[in-house]
Amino acid sequence: MPVKIRLQRHGKKGKPFYWIVAADSRAKRDGRYLEKLGTYNPNTNPATIDLNVDGAVTWLQNGAQPTDTAKAILSYKGALLKNHLAGGVRKGALTEEQAEAKFQEWVDAKSAKVGAKTEDLAKAQAEAKAKALEAEKAVNEARIAAATPVVEEEAPAEEAEASNEEE
Repeated sequence: MPVKIRLQRHGKKGKPFYWIVAADSRAKRDGRYLEKLGTYNPNTNPATIDLNVDGAVTWLQNGAQPTDTAKAILSYKGALLKNHLAGGVRKGALTEEQAEAKFQEWVDAKSAKVGAKTEDLAKAQAEAKAKALEAEKAVNEARIAAATPVVEEEAPAEEAEASNEEE
């Protein structure tokens, strides 16, 4: 039975939400699956991915073939790296502790990178909000200035005072 690691589409029209599943390749896209490995939500920025890395590695070691998109997701979350390191442990190139240390180092670097992107997005959103607020204040001040009547000092009042003094 050929097994694929692929995405199952859920969610409503225009708002996709995917399950990452291990399924028989002959099954329908949204049909039966063998095991649910995680979820993928592309609607958020950055995309939200929840993946059981150990389960995905187990399926990869048993011969499951990921689709192109699933392969990108597995690579992003480190499942392919962990599978590669497990192969090195089986061949004796490195020990289990070394492999785990390398994987943990990679995960820490990746989480720092994602955290930096999240901070940059939050900062850009705050700057855009502040800029919009300043623009709104300027428009409101211009609107208030246009609505208030202009009061000019009248020259005839000075003439009236002069005529009053003469009398």
